[in-house]
Amino acid sequence: MKISKTEFQQWPHKVITLMGMSGVGKTTLAGVLPTDTWFHYSADYRIGTRYLKEPILDNIKRHALQQPFLRDLIQSDSISFRSNITFQHLKPVATFLGKIGNPALGGSSLEEFKRRQRLHREAEIQAIRDVGSFIDKARNLYDRAHFLNDTGGSICELTDEEIWDELAQRSLIIYLRADDTMEKMLIQRAQADPKPMYYDEYFLDHSIDTYLKANHLEHTDEMDPDDFVQWVFPHLIAHRRPLYERIADRYGYTIDAADVLTVKTEQDMLALINKAL
Repeated sequence: MKISKTEFQQWPHKVITLMGMSGVGKTTLAGVLPTDTWFHYSADYRIGTRYLKEPILDNIKRHALQQPFLRDLIQSDSISFRSNITFQHLKPVATFLGKIGNPALGGSSLEEFKRRQRLHREAEIQAIRDVGSFIDKARNLYDRAHFLNDTGGSICELTDEEIWDELAQRSLIIYLRADDTMEKMLIQRAQADPKPMYYDEYFLDHSIDTYLKANHLEHTDEMDPDDFVQWVFPHLIAHRRPLYERIADRYGYTIDAADVLTVKTEQDMLALINKAL
């Protein structure tokens, strides 16, 4: 949505979509907004609690079945499982995605890894398509005047123009751009604690091929899962940066993520957005 400063200030029911790499401050901004007037929609939360709920639990059960003590209890329906997903705690989603590489080091096969990646992609598409109905629900059911759409870091990989057209029609899209210093911090964080991530399949195939050749390996089952994540993350940032920029240029506006550190209140956030307009 393209909008003037005056229109934004006078907008009675503000709807904002935040996008950017994980760790740039999207959820931090959401945290300063009063919950009695703002509805916080988390795409990652929706993915984990709605569209990947069953695959996540099946994955937990599959691992638990390897324990003799639990096996009979599970197969006789004597116990049940649930994942405790919150806006701030999305580890069950990451654990389901897993890492590609040597099974002995906790990695997944290429086939299984890609299967889970595709499930995540479809789940993210559905979660984004749900935004419109939640905007209406926030206002009509929960009596919230404003709406914040907190997207996952991989949303820039979605190329379906219908998704972006719909989001742009219903919301003001704000890209939180990481500068060189923040990108280095994100890379250092990923290398210190390599976490599972979603990758575009073309990017993944190219990255695996490059990694295997660089390390003189024949197959993904020989890869160290953590080492691959540490190696690929800087390439992922470079891959996603122009995708975010294209979306922001066409549909929305850009804010330097470093400025998020100055935001302490709702008015601070609105002023920051107003400045970007």
